[in-house]
Amino acid sequence: MTRWLRVGLDGLYRGCGFIAAFFLVTLLLIILGQILARWLDVQFPGSTSYAGYCMAGASFFALAYTLNHGAHIRVSLFIGQLTGLSRRVAEIWCLGIATGLAWYFAWFAIKAVRVSRMINDVSQGQDATPLWIPQSFMAIGTVVLAIAFTDHLVRVLRGGELPGEEAGH
Repeated sequence: MTRWLRVGLDGLYRGCGFIAAFFLVTLLLIILGQILARWLDVQFPGSTSYAGYCMAGASFFALAYTLNHGAHIRVSLFIGQLTGLSRRVAEIWCLGIATGLAWYFAWFAIKAVRVSRMINDVSQGQDATPLWIPQSFMAIGTVVLAIAFTDHLVRVLRGGELPGEEAGH
C-alpha cells in the first residue's frame, strides 16, 4: 500500500513539474508573440496579463516538485550544526510549522478562488479574464505543496530520510 502511495505522490509532484514547465514554455511563446507583434506593428491585447498568469502558474505548480527534489532554499545555519536526535527533532519541528503554514495558505487560496467565482471578479486588463482561473493555479499549487510538506513530515516521523539528504544535499 505504501509503495503505491509513494508512486502516486511522486507522480503528482512530477506532474506538477510538467505543468510548471508547460507554463514556462507558454510564457516564452507569449513573449515571442509580443516581440513579433511589435515588429509587425500589430496589437497583442492582454499579452501582459497572460504572461503574468503563466508566471504564476509556473511558480505555484513548481513548488511541490522542487520541495520533493530538495531544491527549495533552506536556511540550515542552525540545523546544519545539529546531529542525531536533536537534528531529527529540529527537522520535525520545522516541517510541522511549514506543513501547518502550507495548509493555512492552501485554505485561503481555495477561499479566494471561491469568492472570485461567486462575485464574478474579472481582471482589470484588456483580457477581462475571470480571476478564478489564474487563482486556481495558485490554489492547486498550494494544495499540492501542503500535501508534499505533509508527505515529508510523515516520512521523517516514520524514521525515514530527512528531506534534502536523499538527494545528497
